[in-house]
Amino acid sequence: MPSPDPVAFSIFGLDIMWYAILIMSGMVIATAICYFRAPSHGLESEQVLNFAIICIPAAIIGARAYYVIFNWDYYGGDIYRILNIRGGGLAVHGGLILGLATAALLCYFWKVRPLNLMDLCAPGIALAQSIGRWGNYFNSEAHGGPTDLPWAVIINGESYHPTFLYESIWCFILFFILLYVDKHRDFEGQVVLLYGILYSLERFFVEALRTDSLMIGPFKQAQVLSLCIIIVCVIFYIILKRRSDRLKKY
Repeated sequence: MPSPDPVAFSIFGLDIMWYAILIMSGMVIATAICYFRAPSHGLESEQVLNFAIICIPAAIIGARAYYVIFNWDYYGGDIYRILNIRGGGLAVHGGLILGLATAALLCYFWKVRPLNLMDLCAPGIALAQSIGRWGNYFNSEAHGGPTDLPWAVIINGESYHPTFLYESIWCFILFFILLYVDKHRDFEGQVVLLYGILYSLERFFVEALRTDSLMIGPFKQAQVLSLCIIIVCVIFYIILKRRSDRLKKY
């Protein structure tokens, strides 16, 4: 796969980047999916839009802040560099953390069950990630080390592992897995916890291939965080599953 032009088109001299188009497309599609599926979770479709209007900007801010914090040597208080996201620099984990935290806070004020809402949103989030990862392809970033595999991405004449592709494929598959689980869920929180486990499992192994990882000392932060998420989600999954089984007996 040869590295493409990151610019989709220009308007009055302003370049519109594929990176932005793909990320925003993923978010819009995910919102639409949640909008139409909301009644199946006992929620009004308009509520989804209310959440999206606030949570999507929060997720973008979180994704950028997370990336900047772990690249502070580069950004170092340079406001222009910090705010200039046109060339890339969004961390998925940061977006998920602030986006979900904002959703949970809104659930408290708007009297919505948070786990029910997150179960609704989890499949759409996975699909948005699958679409958004292709922004890394157009920016020639988020790739792995050298490889001679036939599906390698070619950057400056060199062939690399297309780790963005691996994650995109897995998140696309995960979208359908979560939709299926959601239709047969045993308890609230089952879908979002499975998302946390399965996405983090993939991310842990794919991150090992990447050459541009954010670091915590000698460790890749995405791998450390993925392990923590897997452990926490498995614990809560077991707790909620057992609680659900006990309630079914009565």
